[in-house]
Amino acid sequence: MGWPDLTRAALQAAARGWYVFPLTPRGKKPLRGFTDWERHATTDTDRIAAFWPRQPYNIGIACGPSRLVVIDLDQPKPGEYPPAGLAQHHPQNGEHVFRLLYAEHAQPYPDDTFTVRTRRGGTHLYFTPPEGLRLRNSAGHKGGLGWLIDTRACGGYVVGPGSHVTQPDGTGPYEILRDLPPTPLPAWLAEALAPTAPPSMSAADLLASLPDHRLTKYGQAALRGEVDRVATAQRGERNRALNTAAFNLGQLVTRRVLPAEVVITALQSAAETANAEGDPNPPREIAAVIASGLSAGMKAQPRRSRAA
Repeated sequence: MGWPDLTRAALQAAARGWYVFPLTPRGKKPLRGFTDWERHATTDTDRIAAFWPRQPYNIGIACGPSRLVVIDLDQPKPGEYPPAGLAQHHPQNGEHVFRLLYAEHAQPYPDDTFTVRTRRGGTHLYFTPPEGLRLRNSAGHKGGLGWLIDTRACGGYVVGPGSHVTQPDGTGPYEILRDLPPTPLPAWLAEALAPTAPPSMSAADLLASLPDHRLTKYGQAALRGEVDRVATAQRGERNRALNTAAFNLGQLVTRRVLPAEVVITALQSAAETANAEGDPNPPREIAAVIASGLSAGMKAQPRRSRAA
């Protein structure tokens, strides 16, 4: 496919409301230096029209910003065979396994959603996720839907239609098979893909799990209070609560009431536990909020500690 065709394909994806970014020419990886692709992916037609003609960039579609869940049904590689539990059904590829899964749930196979044929003869099925449910990738992790089935969602991307990939394990285009709007992800599939929330941890349990430090009663009480602040904050207010907690405890770190590593561990654990209940912040963003608040608190006029 030539440069004008790739530009046109990138613009078509953006017209569907999908956020695109450049992949290496004839490759599947983000362009070198394009490390924060999820944040920089765009639907801006002017930017796309100005950038893509520079080289025959393949097209990456960032699933999270695009509100897409893409089911990747792959072909087996040489010497790759189904696990014992599936062998009796003689599945030939991921699509066969996916059809078995649909049959088990007595559901019609999704022939009514946007579908792409991949370079090795696999299939990408595009769906929209349920409101309020943040699904992530299953690619490369155990516990997915089945053999040769991967999922791309928040934090993941797919090679978009119009791209042409040349790789040792297969060369070919990504072509639209069914040009239809993505349909909503079936509820039973969403349930199967939903992350399992870790058990909630009380402030006392969390403090007991921290590295062995001798804390004063005041230090323990202050840490427990700020952990509770984060754990009980309402959705949409947790970042502010986390920043405030880090700021307050940062002042105690300066006065050597609390070790910084204990504060960071406690707040990170509390925020990630709260995060499992529906907030979208990944661990690295939580860590950034903690670092910012802690640094500000350590530079501020420290509050006085009460006698232990």
